[in-house]
Amino acid sequence: MNNYMDYIEVNPNVMFGKPVIKGTRITVEQILEDLAAQKSPTELVESYPRLTKESIWASLYFAAHAIKGERIYTIAA
Repeated sequence: MNNYMDYIEVNPNVMFGKPVIKGTRITVEQILEDLAAQKSPTELVESYPRLTKESIWASLYFAAHAIKGERIYTIAA
């Protein structure tokens, strides 16, 4: 997924600047925790109606890229 940042935003005015799904207050952290707790993508979409399977995959890509090495993310103004 080359366009994972189309789904993720980092804004200091939303959830204290944690990465979230654009237009929501659903954090990448929450999605990762739910997946680690063995919730399926279908269950997540049912729990968070504004979430899509694409945004779940984008969260995984974001996390993978975040731990690969140093990368600078621009913050929305």
